[in-house]
Amino acid sequence: MLLKRRDKGLISLAVIIALVLFVYWLAYNPVKDIHANIPGMDNRPKQSASSERVLIGEGFDFYTGHISELTGKWTQFRGANSDNIVTDKTKLINSWGKGPKIDWQVELGEGHAAPVVYNGKVYVLDYDEVKKADALRCFSLETGEELWRRWYRVHIKRNHGMSRTVPAINDKYLITMGPRCHVMCTDPNTGDFLWGLDLVKEYISEIPFWYTGQCPIIENNIVILAPGGKALLIAVDCLTGKVLWETPNPDNWQMSHSSVMPMNLNGKKMWAYAAVGGILGVSAEGDDIGQILWKTKDFSPSVVAPSPVVFENGKIFMTAGYGAGSILLQVKKEGAKYAVSTLQKFKPKDGVASEQQTPVVYKNRMFSILPKDAGGMRNRFVCVDPNDCTKILWTSGTSDRFGLGPYLIADGKFFILKDDGTLSIAKASTERFELLDKTKVLDGHDAWGPLVIADGRLLMRDSKHLLCIDVRAN
Repeated sequence: MLLKRRDKGLISLAVIIALVLFVYWLAYNPVKDIHANIPGMDNRPKQSASSERVLIGEGFDFYTGHISELTGKWTQFRGANSDNIVTDKTKLINSWGKGPKIDWQVELGEGHAAPVVYNGKVYVLDYDEVKKADALRCFSLETGEELWRRWYRVHIKRNHGMSRTVPAINDKYLITMGPRCHVMCTDPNTGDFLWGLDLVKEYISEIPFWYTGQCPIIENNIVILAPGGKALLIAVDCLTGKVLWETPNPDNWQMSHSSVMPMNLNGKKMWAYAAVGGILGVSAEGDDIGQILWKTKDFSPSVVAPSPVVFENGKIFMTAGYGAGSILLQVKKEGAKYAVSTLQKFKPKDGVASEQQTPVVYKNRMFSILPKDAGGMRNRFVCVDPNDCTKILWTSGTSDRFGLGPYLIADGKFFILKDDGTLSIAKASTERFELLDKTKVLDGHDAWGPLVIADGRLLMRDSKHLLCIDVRAN
């Protein structure tokens, strides 16, 4: 009898304990201390100049000589006119036929950096994980054979990739900006090192989240950079590496992932830039060269990847991810000064926006891929009238969505890369989305790097590979 009572007591105690644990389990919130990790919202302390000794341009590896009869060029981010429209008249394919004609493929360090092309040579900034070095690599456009590489040791940890930028090139100079703001100038013909500039050391630049995304731009043998920190913009002589002018930074705006874009308003040349802190225009000529002509803090998200879209009438469209949405600005000259006003400002669900890629303007229409927070139209390729960026004229529909992929216009067609490696060809129409063909080209992931077309060859990449496809008709 006593044994039975003891057993009943143990059973009752176990039931009570189980009930208490069950109630605690129901009431406990395991994620109450977990918060969304949104870049720029983590109160990260400002970065200081690294004590690591970086000798920019210290190493050089020569592999083979190269002679090419090709003359095609893609000289900088978004091409020579900064508009992502190919001016080469080469006729390109309308469909993939039996499949894409892949000329070559090479393995790269993890990242999203895209190349430039000049007279049959391909130049891309890579990260050599064996040497732990930024590496400017030169390939043959026809064969993919590596010709040479110029490199320098710098420690970089993976952070959704490493290299992200596009070089700038002309006949004499090739400029790169590495993930940690190291600027290098080389001779594109020989790979000879000319000069280097550490923006963190010289300008107290704050390295952006996910490393540098800003692409340099060359005009008249002068490279324009946006360090933030001690100077918003600077101009550097490509021949000597001497800084020619600096733009003051009274508001302490910082470097973003965005790139500097050319602007011309009523004959006045300017540079437009979206920093972390605001958007501004800087004089590109005259007695006031390097001075701020206009600026606004009306759009200042903590993470900015796309670059300003500049229209001929003084309007500027700017967009950013992480729910920031978009803004349409109007810059006008009022007497001796310039004024900037906001025409439209809206969230991603209310108009055209972009997470990462810079929209393209073609035949008075603007084209973009909507971000993931654009509601039911997320990741669709869309067309808008830039006079009213809240009104979507057409979309690619529910069956054609493109993630964070890049796109450009060539031979009257859109080439659009989905971030899973599917490449679509569509008619460059302002009336409707007309898909011509699509095929899976890459098996990798995060195919975000900008597209390049020169001499009828299309260069594209995923996080680990650079691929060259012959897209010439016939």
